[in-house]
Amino acid sequence: MLAASAGVGALAPSAGAEPTVRISVDAGTSLGTVPSSGVGLNTGFGDEHMGDAQVTSLMKAAGVRQLRYPGGSGADDYHWKTHTSGDGSGWIPSNTNFDRFMATTKTVGAQPILTVNYGSGTVQEAADWVKYANVDKGYGVKYWEIGNEVYGNGHYGNGKGWERDDHADKSPREYGRNLVAYAKAMKAVDPTVKIGAVLTTPGGWPDKEKAPGDSADWNHTVLSLAGSSIDFVIVHWYPGGTTTADLLNTPSDIAATTSELRSLIARYAGSRAASVEIAVTETDAVGSPALTSQAAALFAPDTYMTWFEQGATHVDWWNLHNGTDQAPTTVNGQTDYQDGGILSAGTCAGGKCQPPRDTTFPTYWGIRSLTALAQPGDTIVKSSSGNSSVAVHAVRSGNGGLNVMLINKSPQNAAEVSLSYTGFTPAAGAVTTVSYAKEGTALTTAERGTAVAQTLPPYSITTLQLKPASKAAVADKPSPVPAPTAVTPTATTPVVSASGTTGSRAQAEKGVPVSHPSPSSTSGGLASTGMGNAVTYSAVGGLLAVAAGSILVLRGRRRRALHGK
Repeated sequence: MLAASAGVGALAPSAGAEPTVRISVDAGTSLGTVPSSGVGLNTGFGDEHMGDAQVTSLMKAAGVRQLRYPGGSGADDYHWKTHTSGDGSGWIPSNTNFDRFMATTKTVGAQPILTVNYGSGTVQEAADWVKYANVDKGYGVKYWEIGNEVYGNGHYGNGKGWERDDHADKSPREYGRNLVAYAKAMKAVDPTVKIGAVLTTPGGWPDKEKAPGDSADWNHTVLSLAGSSIDFVIVHWYPGGTTTADLLNTPSDIAATTSELRSLIARYAGSRAASVEIAVTETDAVGSPALTSQAAALFAPDTYMTWFEQGATHVDWWNLHNGTDQAPTTVNGQTDYQDGGILSAGTCAGGKCQPPRDTTFPTYWGIRSLTALAQPGDTIVKSSSGNSSVAVHAVRSGNGGLNVMLINKSPQNAAEVSLSYTGFTPAAGAVTTVSYAKEGTALTTAERGTAVAQTLPPYSITTLQLKPASKAAVADKPSPVPAPTAVTPTATTPVVSASGTTGSRAQAEKGVPVSHPSPSSTSGGLASTGMGNAVTYSAVGGLLAVAAGSILVLRGRRRRALHGK
């Protein structure tokens, strides 16, 4: 353990201040590596601005490594070959077809993940898409989801549901059988593709539900039929929360959710279980008071990193552009535009308008903060916080350094933190920090605090970029870094948010029960940093210069007219 140095005294809290939060980093214990295409983003076939130069530049700067297409529920209504939706009578921008989307992924430096049309498409349509993408065009698309939220097709007694499904039989049995057929046909064209199965999110409706005639719930039924045919499972993570505090506590639920998914995979995938991946292809703060304001910005990197620590290989934020039909609200003194996008769509609602199109919302900077923490291939290491008001994530970088992200969840109070390390000795002196604080318009880089003591501004993300003591002595000759000891993440008892709401975006937006059984149920249920205006904070015995940001929006399960689909 690294003992407290003289730097601690300079930042020690005065009498009456909040207790110091103790942070421990075990740099010798690996939780795996940062996935190569882990930091993802949803893009919709209705987003005519997804390929604009400003937009692709912003995505690239934010470290986006995966783009999901052609949309959420819109995917189950979209025909890739004709670039039409539904009966083809609705307007779709011509610059968002599959080839233009692939050009966007190349510009951004991201990999695609595609959702095939299960709702109104066919097995042959999906196989033809694989042939066009990988044989004819050589795009090398690896990840293919079979449908979007197929369980939202009305099978569980919610009318017609929110997800189009033209199959006469809408049961999990039929989806499981068809999933096998899709996998067989698509892999016959390209054996290297990975096929994903849509699962219900553990703890979110309709998890554990049975409809009349079902012998088991959705997840058990689908995996019992298709467990040997798939390569990854898909869940959507919309934990929501009655308050922003609820929302910011929800990442603690991820370990238990992952544990249940792993148990299901182990039961039905047999000897292949270890190779079956977990993909979170939609997530954001919908269902909570905050969608674009600071609480959502703090939630984003915490969610990405917690999923990666638990072994997820893909996490895709909803959405690039989204738009909204909801009037802005005030959340913790900040305007929240109630928009799921990370860039403004420039739309108006309730007589009030968003900032100009492509203005970055705080959620954009929350995701971009991950670029200061990690790059693909870096080693995620074990870390812990003595108080849930401060979240921590740590990564061993490829150059031998250690980066530590600290998230202060209090909207009013600065947090004094003390840090200790095992498996790593940081260099003495001030450290480089990259921060994002409330009302900021960029990430701010500064030299402040020490490796063992920091003061975190309220509602902020602060990443310490630490050099090893040995490297500081011989800057051009980094000393070897001992290989971390691999461990398997273990499930912990989740801290359930007060609201208890976990489920799909469509459920939250349509008032469908989330994390609770239906009324008739009989069961329970990570580039560069910008510069911005400096905000000076006083910390007992010292000054802290911290800046933050927000400059730089479609879709809509809520409104089909919104271009993200």
